[in-house]
Amino acid sequence: MIQYQAKISKSHDSYTVIFPDLPGCFTQGETLEEAIKMAKEALTLFLEEARNPNWEIPKAKDRHGKNYHWIIPELEVAIPLMIRQKRLDAGLTQQKLAKKLEIPFQQLQKLETPRKSNPTVQTLEKISEALNGKLEVNLIINSHRTSIKKMPTA
Repeated sequence: MIQYQAKISKSHDSYTVIFPDLPGCFTQGETLEEAIKMAKEALTLFLEEARNPNWEIPKAKDRHGKNYHWIIPELEVAIPLMIRQKRLDAGLTQQKLAKKLEIPFQQLQKLETPRKSNPTVQTLEKISEALNGKLEVNLIINSHRTSIKKMPTA
């Protein structure tokens, strides 16, 4: 899953949030819980810039320390970016992956566009098969938390 670490620091009467891997992506909150919620929103908005297919998705670095929190953007942004990143990792163009999936090029473009994509589980399974099992989606649904621990990757 696409996720980034946010560094959350307590100031006098608020919490400041920065994403070291995403220059210009920052926010704040009055409480730690609000700061984490705002971090998810800021990350989602920042990554929506990936509507441009030439925009390179920054790699997340694993940092250590009590002030670092893993944040996942909204799924409407995370899943399309994950599909795009895995396709690029496999060295495929959109045209080549669309051909492997036997779908129109425009449909694949939509699958990789944040807020435009809404793949079914069957579509995600087909994409994973076309990428030789390289697409893995781990969903953690918990209405009280907006961050998760980093999931192990294969």
